[in-house]
Amino acid sequence: MPRIKMIEMEAASEEAKRAAKAHLAQGYRLTNEKRTLLHNPVAFRALEEESYALDRELRKFVGKRAADFFEYAVSLQNDCLVCSTYFARLLRSYGIEDFAGFEFTPQERLLVEYGRAIAKNPKQVPDELFEALRREFSDEALVVLTAMGVFMIANNYFNDILQMEPETV
Repeated sequence: MPRIKMIEMEAASEEAKRAAKAHLAQGYRLTNEKRTLLHNPVAFRALEEESYALDRELRKFVGKRAADFFEYAVSLQNDCLVCSTYFARLLRSYGIEDFAGFEFTPQERLLVEYGRAIAKNPKQVPDELFEALRREFSDEALVVLTAMGVFMIANNYFNDILQMEPETV
């Protein structure tokens, strides 16, 4: 059971209603996590809206599929049920049932390894891994990739700490 109730939009502040309306207008859904974050619109924008903006930046460098694989790898390593459930459903839309046994491209394999490494222990990302990343990506791309990983970790922690329930749809 979640530690904090999701906000009821009818009782939300006008600022929260505006934030939710803008989010929905972009084609996104209001998940359990988002309806909890909307208790404070600044927290909602910081953790949700900016992570979507960062995800769009990441896609410029690696494409949608590779970005999704990277983000899923972070969530799997963190063992976040909410995010892992979301991404597992997304991967099924790609026709992928077995992430561990999937044959990735070399770049995707590198991204999955990096996602797992930063979630496992950010202070011990292997030098060899980072050198492989430097051969593949520009400094700007590495900044975006790392920042997106940090956002995923923050989302995972938020969900786990507040015991959010995964979406059923």
